[in-house]
Amino acid sequence: MNEIACPAEAGAPVPGQKPKVPSRQATRRRQEIWLSILSPIALLLVWEVTGRFKMMDLRYFPMPSVIAVSFWDLLFGGYLWPDFKASIIRIFLGFLLGSVPGLVLGVAMGLWRPLRFAINPIIYATYPIPKIAILPLVILIFGLGEMSKVFVVAIGAFYLVLLNTLTGVVCIDRIYFDVCKNLRTSRRDLYLRVVLPAALPAMMTGLKLALGVSLLLIVAAEMLGAHHGIGHMIWDSWQTFTVPRMYVGLIIISALGYILSVFADHIEREILPWRD
Repeated sequence: MNEIACPAEAGAPVPGQKPKVPSRQATRRRQEIWLSILSPIALLLVWEVTGRFKMMDLRYFPMPSVIAVSFWDLLFGGYLWPDFKASIIRIFLGFLLGSVPGLVLGVAMGLWRPLRFAINPIIYATYPIPKIAILPLVILIFGLGEMSKVFVVAIGAFYLVLLNTLTGVVCIDRIYFDVCKNLRTSRRDLYLRVVLPAALPAMMTGLKLALGVSLLLIVAAEMLGAHHGIGHMIWDSWQTFTVPRMYVGLIIISALGYILSVFADHIEREILPWRD
């Protein structure tokens, strides 16, 4: 009997077929990933070497190895988790309490002109006020408890989400509304199938900006009136001149901001696949 030819193994070259060559886009993507990994490592190495050779003042710029030891002591000494937990809870609550009303009011103002012209002067008059500048007033109203920090984060997130959502709804082409009117589309379908998908990119931009501003505001709020939190840890380290500990707080805020940005980008790719 003739032997039955076995199928080619997966990935094995087939006679007469050209081997697959990695696309230029995939190669460039791998290069970008390596660059994003190696550039921070190179910066840390340069920092460490300059510190070893006393080329910078170690009182203000401790070496990364010293900062790593301080981080290790704080982490396994049980001092880091209470501050980190307090900040995360405040950021989450403030972001939620600010972004949800911002989304709802932004859509309502974009769809209803009388409401937009009634509230616009108030929004544009109060938006330029630095949100941390109203912290003394917030503390007078809410006291030194958790609500004062959460409210400062919420008010910062509210404006960014509101303005971006309003812009996204107002910029929807009127032809979509005319088509829906001619087709007698229900108000529910108009909101869910036309307004929401069209304004979603601007909404996501506002939410991503609000996440970054929430980090800035919570650190500033915790510096002025808190007993726990990353901002309090940074401020307390400055007062006691514990510089490595202060850098630990700064690095945690930086890492948290990066993680939140990556998470927001992933969510955006999932709900807005056409933007890629």
